[in-house]
Amino acid sequence: MLKYNFIFWSFIIFEITKAQNSFLDSHFNSDFYKKQWVGFYLYDPVGKRELYNFQGEKYFIPASNTKIFSLYTGLKIIPDSIPALKYLIKNDTLYIAGTGDPSLLESYFKENKVINFLKNSKKPISLFLDNFKDDPNGKGWMWDDFAEYYSAERSAFPIYGNIVNIYPNLKSNPNYFERNIVRKGNKYSRLFNENIFFSNGEKHLEIPFITSDTLTRKLLEIEIKKPVTLTHKFPAGKVNILYSIPSDSLFKRMMLVSDNFLAEQILMISSGILYENMNSKKIINYMINEHLNKIPQKPIWVDGSGLSRYNNISPQDFVFVLNKMYQEFSFDRLINIFPTGGVSGTLKNSFKSKEPYIFAKTGSMGQVYNLSGYLKTKSNKILIFSYMNNNFQHSNGEIKMQIQKVLEYVRDTY
Repeated sequence: MLKYNFIFWSFIIFEITKAQNSFLDSHFNSDFYKKQWVGFYLYDPVGKRELYNFQGEKYFIPASNTKIFSLYTGLKIIPDSIPALKYLIKNDTLYIAGTGDPSLLESYFKENKVINFLKNSKKPISLFLDNFKDDPNGKGWMWDDFAEYYSAERSAFPIYGNIVNIYPNLKSNPNYFERNIVRKGNKYSRLFNENIFFSNGEKHLEIPFITSDTLTRKLLEIEIKKPVTLTHKFPAGKVNILYSIPSDSLFKRMMLVSDNFLAEQILMISSGILYENMNSKKIINYMINEHLNKIPQKPIWVDGSGLSRYNNISPQDFVFVLNKMYQEFSFDRLINIFPTGGVSGTLKNSFKSKEPYIFAKTGSMGQVYNLSGYLKTKSNKILIFSYMNNNFQHSNGEIKMQIQKVLEYVRDTY
């Protein structure tokens, strides 16, 4: 009798699923998608089963959906607070080394624990920056984005978020750069290979500056009001760590506003924790080999932010990582980090509902719009999805409307 009951209920579930999926079949096979690349994967993390798959195994350019991989890296490796500075005292000198912490005097966090610590030291200070073993710009970043706020350079010892803020009165933060501001309009707001900036005085500008060890030392000296020397050797001995902000505050800011710089530096911090040196390729390889070795399709993952079009990742891969997070961390913690539909971050004006039901990360660039995350159904289930669109000629608004149709249907019927 039990055998027949099992068969009966299995048949009922099959028929319900078939009916649910008929809408999705019609949707993804419609004329709207004829001339573009689309993939959708839906998964039940409690029942541990695939609910729907349309080209979920195909590779897509993920754009900022890549930050989901960076978030998982940070959650796995970085402790509860961000390591801000490594230091030790030897021969009456305070030796310090950067950790990749992006919060120091950055415009949102305005963190100054490192500054206060160094100001209060009575010893000569020697700064070590040779633990950065990567390029300031990521592989495959668009060269003509060099003066855009979202392309800040990566470094071992970020300060001011590696951004100069220029105001309409041509004052700047840090004010060190005011001597380098030219009052005129220009195609790019900075010279390509020099820290010369252009402003017509009409609006507030946020422009990446070209980083260097010498510039970092100079900016630090100005802030702490005392000399700093550069060293190419960090002495042996017991290393102390100064911590700054809670890690989740960094993760949340990165995800809510899709901050590329924070995403890149999360990889740098993680690499520094495991290997002493900071290198994005090294930490990416570690994550793929150690924590994502069972991922459905091996991703081409080259940066932390998703700025690079070299990234190629499938919807199934994103669901795999999202499910790993769901199984390994508190769901309340995760939804506090992810943008919430109709409530916060990049989804504040999308998926509005009396009760929030979407907790997900957007990913967009030219002819790319993706959304991956968690969905709460009316039956109170938590499902995981990834909806990816590449090479479309529609507007982003039209793509979003199609995504909303599908996710509202899933919310209401699954």
